[in-house]
Amino acid sequence: MRRRWGLALGLVVVVGAPLALVAPSGAAPSGPDALRVDLDEILADPRLAGSHAGVVVRDPATDEVLYSRQADARATPASNAKLLTSAAALEALGPDHRFRTEVLTGARQAGPVLLGDLHLRGTGDPTLLAADYDRLAEQVAAAGIRVVQGGLRTDDTYFDDVPLGTGWAWDDEPYYYSARISALTAAPNTDFDAGTAIVRVSPTAEGQPAEVRLEPETDVVRIDNRTTTSAEGGEPDVVVQRDHGGDRVVVSGSVPVGAEPVEDFTTVPDPSAYAADLFARALAAHGVQVRYAGEGTAPEGARVLAERQSMPLRDLLVPFLKLSNNGHAEVLVKAMGREVRGEGSWAAGLAVLTEQLRGLGMSPEVLRLVDGSGLSTMDNVTPEQLTVLLDNAQQRPWFRAWYDSLPVAGVADRMVGGTLRNRMAGTAAEGNVHAKTGSLTGVTSLSGYVTAANGRDLVFSVVFNDFVSDSPKDLEDAIVIRLAEYRGAEDQPHGRPQVPQQRVQRDDPRTRVDEGALECSWVKAC
Repeated sequence: MRRRWGLALGLVVVVGAPLALVAPSGAAPSGPDALRVDLDEILADPRLAGSHAGVVVRDPATDEVLYSRQADARATPASNAKLLTSAAALEALGPDHRFRTEVLTGARQAGPVLLGDLHLRGTGDPTLLAADYDRLAEQVAAAGIRVVQGGLRTDDTYFDDVPLGTGWAWDDEPYYYSARISALTAAPNTDFDAGTAIVRVSPTAEGQPAEVRLEPETDVVRIDNRTTTSAEGGEPDVVVQRDHGGDRVVVSGSVPVGAEPVEDFTTVPDPSAYAADLFARALAAHGVQVRYAGEGTAPEGARVLAERQSMPLRDLLVPFLKLSNNGHAEVLVKAMGREVRGEGSWAAGLAVLTEQLRGLGMSPEVLRLVDGSGLSTMDNVTPEQLTVLLDNAQQRPWFRAWYDSLPVAGVADRMVGGTLRNRMAGTAAEGNVHAKTGSLTGVTSLSGYVTAANGRDLVFSVVFNDFVSDSPKDLEDAIVIRLAEYRGAEDQPHGRPQVPQQRVQRDDPRTRVDEGALECSWVKAC
C-alpha cells in the first residue's frame, strides 16, 4: 500500500496565495496551469474578500497537487469533521459493529411475577424506534412476566453523563441537530434523529386551537399549545420551541383550515427517560404491569430477558453521512472511547479518534477536534489534511462502504444524493461527485472525490470561513464542476462554469434559524 503522509508533501505555501506555475511568455496556459487560472478566477469572487478560502486538489495516482491555496491554514470544518469521525470509527470499531440494547433482571421470577426490578440497558444505539421498544416488550411478555414488583430501571452508564458537546451554542439546544447524547435513547423516524420527537400540528375549525400531537406519544415533554386554526387558503406559520433546560415545548402560530399537518422536531431533555417512557408504554400494551420507572445500574450477572442489535456500522453510515446526522457522530466518538479505553466520554473517544487518524496518515498535531460532528466552532482542520485522509482511505477494506455513504451530487433520491441532492444537477458533477458537505454560520465546506473528464480520480477539499455574505456554496460547486470538466494535459482555460440554481424548499417554520447557515438536512430543505 502506498500511503501519503500529511507532513511529507513537501509543500511550502504562502497563506492566501495560490500554488501556481507560470506558462512561458506568450504561451496560452494549458493542463494544470489552465485549471489554476480558472480556479483563481472562481476564488476571486468579492464575497470571499477578507475571508479564509482553503482549497486543495490532488491526483492520488501521481501525488500531484493540481491546486493549493491556504492548504496548511487551519479553519472550522463544520460537518466535514464527520469524515474524520466516520473513518476513525470504521478503523476502531469495524464496519460490522452493532449497538446492543438489553432488558435484564437480577430478580427471581415466581410464575408471572418478577420479584424485583427490570433493567433497560443501552450502548448508544441511535436507531431505536418506538416499534423496537415494542418488540423488546413483546419478548419480556413471552418470558411469562405479567407483573414487575420492582421498577423499570434505565441503565445508560455505558456513556458518561455529559449530554452536550464542547462549544455547542446554548440556544441550539431545542433543535434536533443539537440533541442530547445518551447511551439510551430513541428516534421518532427512520432518519434516526435520536433524542427528538416529532411535533405534528393539524388544523381544526377556524378560530379554534390547532391539534398538537407528539410522535411517538410521550410524557417526557409538556406541550403548551398556543396555536390557532386560520382561514382556508392561507400559509401555515408554526413555531416549535422547547424551553432551555426544561421540558415545556411551546407551540405557537397558525395552520389554515384544510391544510396538511405541519411537522417539526423538538429535542427531549432526558433521552434515557424518553426510552423508559416508550418501553413502559409498550410493556403495558403487552400486558406487563410496572409500578414505576427510574434510574438504576443492572447488577452483575443479571440474566437477559430481551435484546436488540442495531444495523451494522457500514449501514448506519448512510443516514449518518448522507443526512449529516450530528448525534450519530457523537455516539460513535463515545463508543470508540468505551470500546477501546473503557470510558464512554468525549475525551476518551477523541483520544481514540486521534490515534486512528494518525494510522490513516494524518497529522493530529496540526488539528483540533472537540467533538465528532463539527457542530463546535472550536474544531480546526486544514484542507491539506482532509485530502490526505481522502487519499489514504482508498486503501482501506471499508472504503467502498464509506465512499457509497457520501452524498452524491445532483441525485434526487434523498438516501443517495443526501445533502448534495439539490446541487450541481445537469453538470459534469452530477452522479459523479461523492463528497461531504458542511455548513455553519460563516462556514461552508465540501471535501470528497470527483472523476475528471480525462478519467483521473481526484480528491479535493474546499473550506471557506469568515464570510459575511450569504453562503458561497455556489463557489464550491463551481470549483467541483470545473474539476469534473478537467482534461489533464489537453485542458484549456474556459472560465467559471455555469452553476445551476440550487433547488431548495424554504419550508422551515423556525424563523430564528438561518437556513443557509446550516446543513440543508438539518432544516429539512433537502
